[in-house]
Amino acid sequence: MISPHAATDKRKRSLTGDAVSAYLLILPFFLFFSFFVIYPLVQNLFNSFTSYNLGTKDFIGIQNYVKLLRDQSFLRSVLNTLAFAIFSIAPLMGLGFVASLCVNRQGKMMYAVRTLLMYPYVASMVSVSMIWLYLFDPGSGIFNKLLWMMGLPGSDWLFDERLALPCLILVNIWKILGYVMIIYLAALQSVPQSQYDAAVVDGAGFLRGLWHVTLPAIRPVSFFLLATLTIECFKTFEQVRIMTNGGPLDATTTITHQIYIRAFSEFKMGYASAMSVVLFVMILIITLLNLKFGGQLDDGREKA
Repeated sequence: MISPHAATDKRKRSLTGDAVSAYLLILPFFLFFSFFVIYPLVQNLFNSFTSYNLGTKDFIGIQNYVKLLRDQSFLRSVLNTLAFAIFSIAPLMGLGFVASLCVNRQGKMMYAVRTLLMYPYVASMVSVSMIWLYLFDPGSGIFNKLLWMMGLPGSDWLFDERLALPCLILVNIWKILGYVMIIYLAALQSVPQSQYDAAVVDGAGFLRGLWHVTLPAIRPVSFFLLATLTIECFKTFEQVRIMTNGGPLDATTTITHQIYIRAFSEFKMGYASAMSVVLFVMILIITLLNLKFGGQLDDGREKA
């Protein structure tokens, strides 16, 4: 008969072997994550305290961060990035939710509409930017041609300081709307039908069912979209680089565009690193706030 101590030792050895196997399985990912994520983050943080310019790398403390506070182009890019995010995310979530409600039914027509809405999202931002760049062209663009046909004056669109950023926001909404729609559609189809049936028994109509059943049920998805869309908007670069290059007069420059200009046009790598650290902190704070308040709302719903 095997003694209890021997059985216990055998189980411990088995658990130890399983742990070693598990660590070996995740080792390739851990190495990849360390070399291509953690190390670049740490190196970038160190570079932000230096005057690194591809030639020299002298430690200068927080001078880069102090300089950012006086850099009018960077401060303008922060405001532009915030405006771009706010005026992109709110319409995207609203229109995406409405679109998901409209296509949340069976039929070949609905499948076709879903596909059409997804086409812009699967296309690259470079190709989308080139298409819209042609549409916004002051001389041969279709928008000005439509205005001329109606007897209205055309516009400079991307060359107008007041209209350039709204035009980029419009392009962003048009491209990402399909993604938001499909995520909301999946969330709607996961809501149990029994909840709607119970609401109907209680005398709730469509709007009350939407308010008391649908919106609470898809709240986690809404917070997921809010976090991911915020990150994507803060990383906006391609359409800015292709369509306006930050102009006119820095009206459309964003933080990522400023990082690109400083690093790859002026070769101020240390200064660009400081900008990227600021961008990382901004995204981190917004994500943590989203997780905190989203978790509080979910806890409140569960207790209720």
